[in-house]
Amino acid sequence: MNVKTITMPQLGESVTEGTISQWLVTKGEQVEKYQPLVEVMTDKVNAEVPASFSGKIVELLINEGETVKVGTEICKVELENETIDDIKTEPGHQTELAAAEDQLAENHSMRQRYSPAVLALASQHQIDLAQIQGTGRGGRITRKDIQKLIEQGMEENGAETVKPKPTIQSSQLLESLPGDREIPVTGIRKAIATNMVRATSEIPHAWMMIEVDVTNLVKYRNDEKNRFRETEGYNLSYFAFFLNAVAKALKKFPELNSSWAGNKIIQHKDINLSIAIGSEKELYVPVIRNVDEKSIKGIAKDIHVLAQKARNGTLTHQDMEGGTFTVNNTGTFGSVQSMGVINYPQAAILQVESIVKRPVIINDMFAARDMVNLCLSLDHRILDGVICGRFMSHVKEILENISGETTPIY
Repeated sequence: MNVKTITMPQLGESVTEGTISQWLVTKGEQVEKYQPLVEVMTDKVNAEVPASFSGKIVELLINEGETVKVGTEICKVELENETIDDIKTEPGHQTELAAAEDQLAENHSMRQRYSPAVLALASQHQIDLAQIQGTGRGGRITRKDIQKLIEQGMEENGAETVKPKPTIQSSQLLESLPGDREIPVTGIRKAIATNMVRATSEIPHAWMMIEVDVTNLVKYRNDEKNRFRETEGYNLSYFAFFLNAVAKALKKFPELNSSWAGNKIIQHKDINLSIAIGSEKELYVPVIRNVDEKSIKGIAKDIHVLAQKARNGTLTHQDMEGGTFTVNNTGTFGSVQSMGVINYPQAAILQVESIVKRPVIINDMFAARDMVNLCLSLDHRILDGVICGRFMSHVKEILENISGETTPIY
């Protein structure tokens, strides 16, 4: 009996684990090559894992709801017919082929690809990762390398370990009481926690806020929304106008459309806006690509499509990658002022707060105006207040001058 193993795939460069959401096959079932076997939830998306070969399911090794590392065996398949294609899927063959093709490129790039676990341990124990010779593929530093260095408590591989002050983990102290509900931290929530810790521990956040008079925008959108809905079949949201304004401002101030890359800053050519979209249980940050090249109608359609996919659980890895700047529609929840945590490694995140009618002094007289606060969190390693202030002023100028003559929807 020739039995092959299916392993948890890496569904993205930074993905280190996945949660088995639902098995699509049962033990003893006959499957065809490329047939979906299981739904896997990673840190950002749900994806189906296909069969690598045809055969019969011998055993399902992981239960639904369990989270396992990339490379973990998840099921076994008895091959129907062993072919050359099947042989190529052997782990040994894959490893040898990949090593032969990628060795030169990876030796240069893998060293500085640190996993969240490595970063957390290095930060906690004050270890300079740049001074460590990794034992992983291409010289990559692994968690075992850091743990070995910590255990030795001495200089090794050119890095000096400084023992940290004793710390008490809150999880060791806090125990649930009778009647409490314990919720395992897995899947997307675990990834969010890791990314937030990394962002707040590595990025020196600075913050600024401006208020914008969007009275003309509110009138223009209200005049057009019913006709737009009847014609297009989806909503003309305020958010589409804000994304349009941000994209125009990023075109003029590309410094904010940047990412931190260790020893360099990458200023992106494409303007791909990450937006926060929530389903009933989870928060996703999909990406609208090339926003500066799209009409307001096109942006509104992308928002609608991504929201639908989030609700249906059909967002893909491609939907989530490539963001260069994040815009968060916190106004949806009635928020009027907030400080966002930057979406690492981007340079900034803009919070669009709730539109509120307030009395404003115009020509020494009070007038009721529709006002909104825009709150920017910036990475002070990349950006300074002057350039960010100019960016925000330009966004304000665009939004306050929206009209049917200056801002076509189509």
